[in-house]
This record gives sequence, C-alpha cells and structure tokens, in this order.
Amino acid sequence: MNDLFATLALEPARETLAEGAMLLRGIVLPFQDRVLPALRAVIGQAPFRHMVTPGGYTMSVAMSNCGAAGWVTDRSGYRYDRIDPETGKPWPALPSSFLDLALVAAKEAGYPNFRPDACLINRYEPGAKLSLHQDKDERDFSHPIVSVSLGLPATFQFGGLNRTDPIRKYALLHGDVAVWGGPSRLFYHGVTELKDGHHGTLGRMRINLTFRGAF
Repeated sequence: MNDLFATLALEPARETLAEGAMLLRGIVLPFQDRVLPALRAVIGQAPFRHMVTPGGYTMSVAMSNCGAAGWVTDRSGYRYDRIDPETGKPWPALPSSFLDLALVAAKEAGYPNFRPDACLINRYEPGAKLSLHQDKDERDFSHPIVSVSLGLPATFQFGGLNRTDPIRKYALLHGDVAVWGGPSRLFYHGVTELKDGHHGTLGRMRINLTFRGAF
C-alpha cells in the first residue's frame, strides 16, 4: 500500500477539498447493509455496459444508472435519458437506501436541500480509469455532486475550473464520500488507473455511486 493510503489513519473524518467540496470518511458504512443488496437489484434490471464516447472511444469504466434519468454517452453525444437504451425501459427507481445515504452525505457537506433524481453507477476493474472531466450535462449547477466509493481503494484527482489547474490527489476507501458544489461544482476531477486487489465484499472491483440533480 502506498503512502497516500497509509496516511488515511491520520486524516480527519471530514476533510475540506476546496471551497464547497468535502471528503467524508467512512460515512457509508452504517448504510452498506441496505445499499449493497439494493445495488445488486438495480444491476439485475439495468446491467453494466461499456459506453462509447462521441469520439468513438469505448470507456474502460462500465456503467449503469438508476433514478428518474440516467447519464448516457454514444456517438450522438453526452446526455441524460429517462430510458435505458439497452433495455428500452425506464431506468430502475432510485432505492430508498441510496436516497437516504445521498441526503445524509449532502447535509454533512453543507447541502441540506439536495434532492437527487439520478444516480450514475460506475464499475472499475483493475486497469480502468476516468480521465479528468467536468460534470456539466446537468441543467442546474446549484445541485452538488455526491460521489460514493465502494470496494477497492482508488486515487481521486481534484483540480480546478480549468483543465490545466493544479491537481490534488486523495485516497478513497470503501465507505468514503466526496461531495462538491457551489464554487467547486464545475471543478475538473477524475480517477487514476485502478490497481489490482481484492475487497472482502466486492472482490476485484470498485463501485462508484454518483448522485446528481439532472433535471
């Protein structure tokens, strides 16, 4: 385990990343006995798939969604859609355990009025990564992003409003939640290549639940 992860024991339970952005350590753990079965049920209805970007690149991260709308990408662009293009059906409803977790995390980070209507579910397997990007397909940027980490540890990159701004790196473990909004809502962020390993519950993968106000 590298130094980034080894220092976690010395870090506070709540860490400020930037103005409007906070990292909440282990806040998922009281919810996981409800969240993990709900996750399996959602994936049973809307299986993971590797989406293609408008430029024709197949993403290394596999994705699914739940809620009133789901984030999708294909040759025609990035967007939210109420229908799963693979099943032709509405995305699975947002489980109550997901909503409870998102509301608690958002309130702890200073966003008591957040009410997500979409949850993007990402599956990282060893070697998968997510390049620096902004979450800007939502209609209203007043809503924060609530990003939940489950499974294998990952390295989160958090920058600024410009792609060339300095990047800070943070270790994310099972149960951690990053929340950003307000002045940092459009900050660039990403995840470096996931290292191989084994998590006691999820095995050789990391799951990321990203709650958004899409509409």
